[in-house]
Amino acid sequence: MNRNVLLLALAQAIMMSVNSLMVTSAALIGSQLATNKALATLPLALQFVAVMTTTIPASMLMGAVGRKRGFLLATVIGIAGGTCGVIGIYRESFLLFCIGCVGTGMYTGFGNYFRFAATEISTAGRKNTAIGYVLAGGVLAAVIGPNLANLSKDIFAITYLGTLLSVVALYALNGVNFLCMKLPPPARRDFRPRTRTLSQIASQPRFIVAVASAAIGYGVMVLLMTASPLEMTHQQHAFSEVAFVIQWHVLGMFVPSFFTGHLINRYGAPKIIMTGATMMISCILLNFNGNSVGHFWAALVALGIGWNFMFIGGTSLLTETYRPQESARAQALNEFVVFSSAACASFGAGALLHLFGWQLVNFAVVPLIVLVLLAHGWLWLNNRKITLASR
Repeated sequence: MNRNVLLLALAQAIMMSVNSLMVTSAALIGSQLATNKALATLPLALQFVAVMTTTIPASMLMGAVGRKRGFLLATVIGIAGGTCGVIGIYRESFLLFCIGCVGTGMYTGFGNYFRFAATEISTAGRKNTAIGYVLAGGVLAAVIGPNLANLSKDIFAITYLGTLLSVVALYALNGVNFLCMKLPPPARRDFRPRTRTLSQIASQPRFIVAVASAAIGYGVMVLLMTASPLEMTHQQHAFSEVAFVIQWHVLGMFVPSFFTGHLINRYGAPKIIMTGATMMISCILLNFNGNSVGHFWAALVALGIGWNFMFIGGTSLLTETYRPQESARAQALNEFVVFSSAACASFGAGALLHLFGWQLVNFAVVPLIVLVLLAHGWLWLNNRKITLASR
């Protein structure tokens, strides 16, 4: 278990290095290539749309052929997407760059199941920590991604060409990593009648709150994270400062993963999720308070920690709501909802910022965070009602 969890953490680190590199650069590349600057975040938004639309077929495919073959297929798709992005930048084609971002998004649609693969090779008492350790691989991404974006930006005469070549190289490296993994084969097909339909699984209060927590946490994080590099550029901050802030944001996202699983085991997922929501509120308050590099740094660190608690907490809560034979369908629905939220947030970031400004972008997410807190209050009341009825 330890070796394969370690390799899954490394796979997460490489995938998130690409994602943080793209977050740092994609909106700026889009702004450089697009005629209409309001479309600057469209490539990144398309990446999230591709994640969203890939999640269900990826889960079903891996349920049939196994995790390892699915991850190797993702490698082929990712390399093709990165190559398309390289050609798009070389030919100054906004369309080709957008298509390349779709390929990187499809790769991530498969890669987001790394954490579920870790739970499948872990004992019951280690599932939460396995999720945390895999996501902790993102700590390397905080160092690699933004720094690689900064170093590769001007390595060739054509700006950002080296950035997309780095994407291709990282995906190829992860392909070698997948070949070294020993993951269990797909579960033998269960021909017995299913005891629960997907609607029955999804109608559980615990399932609803788990999905809502992860989806809103991810959506809020993507909206503010995507808009921040553009706002920093508008405030005349240098690209190296943007890369520095994104690097610390990614650290905030993944460093807590070393202990988030232990905190969930001790205090329970709902309390950790609500703590994450509180951290996101502190991020918004910091964004209202100023626009210096220090303000962006502190806000995005708080945003990263808030995402970590809400996402890992939501994943942990989700794993309590389905049986092994129901996992592919339940996980697919969760991932689809979560990354639909992320895609909508990414689409809205550029337009909201361009049309209404930074303050409104921050105002827009407050009701969503309040909704998470209310959902957990509803879950607590529902659990209390069940407890009282059983006495």
